[in-house]
Amino acid sequence: MPKVLISDKMDPKAAQIFRERGVEVDEITGKTPEELMAIIGEYDGLAIRSSTKVTKAILDHATNLKVVGRAGIGVDNVDIPAASAKGVVVMNTPFGNSITTAEHAIALMFALARQLPEADASTQAGKWEKNRFMGVELTSKTLGLIGAGNIGSIVADRARGLKMKVVAFDPFLTPERAVEMGVEKVTLDELLARADFITLHTPLTDSTRNILSAEAIAKTKKGVRIINCARGGLVDEVALKAALDSGQVGGAALDVFVEEPAKASPLFNTPNFISTPHLGASTTEAQVNVAIQVAEQMADFLVSGGVTNALNMPSLSAEEAPKLKPYMQLAEKLGSLVGQLTTGAIPRLSVHSEGAAAELNQKPLVSATLAGFLRTQTDTVNMVNAPLLARDRGIEVREVRTEREGDYHTLVRVSVKTADGERSVAGTLFGDQAPRLVELFGIKIEADLAGPMLYVVNEDAPGFIGRLGTALGEEGVNIGTFHLGRRQAGGEAVLLLSVDEPVSADLLAKLKALPGVKTAMGLAF
Repeated sequence: MPKVLISDKMDPKAAQIFRERGVEVDEITGKTPEELMAIIGEYDGLAIRSSTKVTKAILDHATNLKVVGRAGIGVDNVDIPAASAKGVVVMNTPFGNSITTAEHAIALMFALARQLPEADASTQAGKWEKNRFMGVELTSKTLGLIGAGNIGSIVADRARGLKMKVVAFDPFLTPERAVEMGVEKVTLDELLARADFITLHTPLTDSTRNILSAEAIAKTKKGVRIINCARGGLVDEVALKAALDSGQVGGAALDVFVEEPAKASPLFNTPNFISTPHLGASTTEAQVNVAIQVAEQMADFLVSGGVTNALNMPSLSAEEAPKLKPYMQLAEKLGSLVGQLTTGAIPRLSVHSEGAAAELNQKPLVSATLAGFLRTQTDTVNMVNAPLLARDRGIEVREVRTEREGDYHTLVRVSVKTADGERSVAGTLFGDQAPRLVELFGIKIEADLAGPMLYVVNEDAPGFIGRLGTALGEEGVNIGTFHLGRRQAGGEAVLLLSVDEPVSADLLAKLKALPGVKTAMGLAF
């Protein structure tokens, strides 16, 4: 009988589900890392929330462990690469607390509008400062939504119910989805200039870090109120403090901080600032939901081999796995490539399989493609939730099969519809196992997609490769592989280089300044 350890406090329904499904379960919480190391070897599964840290050291002692289930979205407390190396599946429950987080953002918006925490403290101090706390109505105000995914769309729905006007900034929000949500799609600068309230619902990535910087805050309407229940680091806390002091920002409420637990912050004790200790998912209903979901997912995996919401493996049957695995790797890499090279809203994505690839189960290939594509936009995507995330973003997904063979025995082509027209990449399997790119935006080019890479589009002219090599050499960049393609002699050329380290912003700036360079960017696989 499989055996699971629940190491963090969790709703009792989780243990009940395990037992009903034929899984032995122990509930042992509050253990130190050393104490956990001493007992983890007994268990096939580990169910956690946020307190337990599943480190490489813990995993090294987990000799029987097959699955780690996180009751919640974030898996920062799990060493996923180490788990993958040991063959341990890592699962989460990405949608169990969406409503709760959205409602917390709305609650903080109300609290800011009517200065509730300060009014409460003043009243309980016996001051009765009725004239001091002059609030504002939410009705007819403009809410600026930064991030219009699952949680953001729920916030928009609630705000519209409060008779607010909602404008949304999300590079991946299509016009059709915006109409469906009842929001106006705008640029970030337009949002900053128009919003009376701003709420953030986007993952923390290189492109969203400090999205509300000092420069961005200076563009806001004077007296704007800001709410962040998403991720610490989206708002520059020092800049926000200065804006509160100056009156540029009329109020701010943060549920998340750059450093957590937030024992100190430049914002603490600032007038018109409200803080909560990462309570976005902290309701009875949300905790029950995620506990039930993680228990069901882990029990299904341990008893029948079903895989749901896994972050480090595809969802497919044991019979399909050997044949589909290399194709899914190819599809995910192609999806990631087109995702990294494409900006703006994508209303349609197509996966076209030719030859031998067309004879396979297409669902895992499409899901793997979407996971690779969406992973450039969000930090909670996997093969199971990728189709749902694509639908939420208004992306039409097409699946095309052509059983006849073309230039290759087997081929997978990923195409996206953009504002500039259709763009596609294509790949095949070398030796029926190794994924390989064979076409990039209409240019024939063969390349392995692995590790950090440099992508350059340039004018095809003598001497360019020498200048590029010199520039890389001066920066101490070592080239692993070099792949070149072009449309025609003297036309547009493409270079794909694998390098030993991720490409720095300074190097990209230097390369973009080279004569003939049209585009230069770093890629990661």
